[in-house]
Amino acid sequence: MNLTPKQLRILQLIRDCRLRHGYSPTMQELADEIGVSKVTVFEHVEALIRKGALVRDPNKARSLSIASGVAVPDESRPLRFPLVGKIAAGHPIEKVEDRDELDLLDIVGPRPGRPGAIFALRVTGDSMRDEGILDGDYVLVERTDTAANGDRIVALLPNGETTLKTFYREGDRIRLQPANPEFQPIMVRDCRVQGIVRSVLRKY
Repeated sequence: MNLTPKQLRILQLIRDCRLRHGYSPTMQELADEIGVSKVTVFEHVEALIRKGALVRDPNKARSLSIASGVAVPDESRPLRFPLVGKIAAGHPIEKVEDRDELDLLDIVGPRPGRPGAIFALRVTGDSMRDEGILDGDYVLVERTDTAANGDRIVALLPNGETTLKTFYREGDRIRLQPANPEFQPIMVRDCRVQGIVRSVLRKY
């Protein structure tokens, strides 16, 4: 998809705003952010819609969203490392040298049949501690608006806050389950799924 730098920036701003707030920025907010006129932003947005990168509900304000299957460029940069063997964390093993390659997208990329995109968030707090997601970790999240029971999700709550919890739909309610007995489950009638956790990264 042939996009200009400003169009790419608009996609990023819309993606980020929807993740934080559950709705897209206004044309004026986009114009202020990238330093152009509102008319120019409107032209870019219309071009993005024609190219299939954005979709909009004409009957709803702040409804711009990234089209299904479209990855913002900063969500899909491949990372490959030489995979040179195995290392024991239990009993020592005989030294071997493998000639292979580890592609992180094979581990954290969208699941087969789900052409989503991957973004990163830094974790604050310990509510998912017992699942190995610690304060200061980074989670790689597949952007999607649907989830199944047991998925670890980024959820936008009705009060506008976001949280990382395990998703369970129970009748007409949703339980957002922490993995730390010091925290209580969050029970809501509805929430917006912003993405599903695919991997956890930790820097030592």
